[in-house]
Amino acid sequence: MFVRGFKSWCENVAVQQRRQLGLGAADPLEARVFADHLGAEIRLVEDVPGLSPDCLKVLLQEDGESWSAVTISGESKDIIILNTSHAPGRLSSNLMHELSHILIGHEPARIDLTEEGSLMLSTYDKKQEAEADWLAGCLLLPRDALFAIKRRGLDSGEAARLYGTSVEMLTYRINVTGIQYQFSRMRRFRANSST
Repeated sequence: MFVRGFKSWCENVAVQQRRQLGLGAADPLEARVFADHLGAEIRLVEDVPGLSPDCLKVLLQEDGESWSAVTISGESKDIIILNTSHAPGRLSSNLMHELSHILIGHEPARIDLTEEGSLMLSTYDKKQEAEADWLAGCLLLPRDALFAIKRRGLDSGEAARLYGTSVEMLTYRINVTGIQYQFSRMRRFRANSST
């Protein structure tokens, strides 16, 4: 699915971006701090001028699955509008996903214009969405952070709160990176070496 080396590139980007912000490789990276670092502005859907109460109600439906976030590229900066009906961990993932599109330099498959003439990045192709998902996961929970979580014995809820993500994202990253398997093998090796 990904081009060769993409996953390693994402892990390296996660470490490099933390370094630029003065963070360690396993330190949490708050999505809003990262947005500031990239020069992106964040707005909540409730703060978008001109939305009628009926339109806002539709956008914030309880299921919240119709949309997560959208990026509008203006002349001077990118503006990311977030669906605030999502839980905080999901909001963080949504924001990091949009920032990943920006960081990778994805061009949308479809571009719409707002009434003011700004570009609204509406649709990316499936490959770009998968790349942004993977990079967002690496930015929120790089391998070094996952290993530190396991080494410290943090439970899933505590680790998710510390890294500003959802338990689902944490579990997914632990599973797809093989950290659980590596950590278990390392513990077995240490146990066998000490006997």
